[in-house]
Amino acid sequence: MRLFAVSPDGEFKEFTKKQFATEHSEQMLEEWLEKSPDAILEDSKLLVIGRQVTTNLGSSIDLLGLDRSGAVVVVELKRGRTPRETLAQALEYASYVEQLDAQQLDELFQQYIGDESLALADYHREYFDLPPDEAVAFNKEQRIVIVGQEISGPIRQTSSFLRKKGIKVTCVEFSYFESEGAGELLGQDIVVGEESAGAQRPQGLPAKTLTPDEFLADADEFGRPVFKSILDFAARRKLPIHWGSTGFSLGVEQDGLRIPVLFCYNLGSVTGQSIYYVPRRGERMGIAARTAIPEAELDRLRNRLLATNLFVATGGSLKCSITRRLTDEEVAQVINWLEDVIDTVSKHGLKT
Repeated sequence: MRLFAVSPDGEFKEFTKKQFATEHSEQMLEEWLEKSPDAILEDSKLLVIGRQVTTNLGSSIDLLGLDRSGAVVVVELKRGRTPRETLAQALEYASYVEQLDAQQLDELFQQYIGDESLALADYHREYFDLPPDEAVAFNKEQRIVIVGQEISGPIRQTSSFLRKKGIKVTCVEFSYFESEGAGELLGQDIVVGEESAGAQRPQGLPAKTLTPDEFLADADEFGRPVFKSILDFAARRKLPIHWGSTGFSLGVEQDGLRIPVLFCYNLGSVTGQSIYYVPRRGERMGIAARTAIPEAELDRLRNRLLATNLFVATGGSLKCSITRRLTDEEVAQVINWLEDVIDTVSKHGLKT
């Protein structure tokens, strides 16, 4: 099939199929699929939780992800034809990730996303828009995806055999096209997959973290003044800010320990343009976990934030979705609440 781009004046510009490996590195393919991972699996979106993840044998997994059910997905990329050893590599990686528990996956995801306060379970549920009654258990199953410009015959045959034996292997073949003046195209075809059918602490490359200017530029006319007020307040009070790939967390420092309080996310995040207050983040995070603030005081802080009518309860968190212009008074309520949190943490101190 021939492919054409149609210019505004009706002129056809033909795309020519080319060898991707001639002018492109494997890293570039990795970056493209990292940003647009939803075409990788045949039956689900893919949530990327790690890139270039180091295994216990010293090798590196190109991309690591989770599907909707919580299965861990190993993605092995080849920019050209897949050699015979590709599948052996992928099986080795799968044998490693099979050993990872929920906490290790959480830590790997936090390292990748650049936010040690973001819980994988919460992010996964929002990413896949799961209903409240749909239970998910991470890493009960492992999946393998091999992506290459040409999936060789031996890889196809062996992958099909493994699928019949209950090991979920998917092979994705991509095509690369260029057209002068019309850009590039990347097509994909799932050639195997549709027909039927405690480890060492993981380490990987983090996603790019935002700068304050980039974050504010991504916000709309409703979010920008709110986030700027919060950031200005943090600068005045010298509060610690931790930047991630989709937003930032604002914390309170007590006796040298940073305690995350508010989490602010941009329009492109899974949660949308929003602010979260998470008093409890597992056993190690949040003001409830790290400070000696009594339950009655924690309830008071929570109720005060709810009384602004900006936040709603979502599980153990409070969420403010910024979809309209907030008044100066409403923004001031949030800032005053932050002052209250700082004073309350300072008064009660850390847990002993």
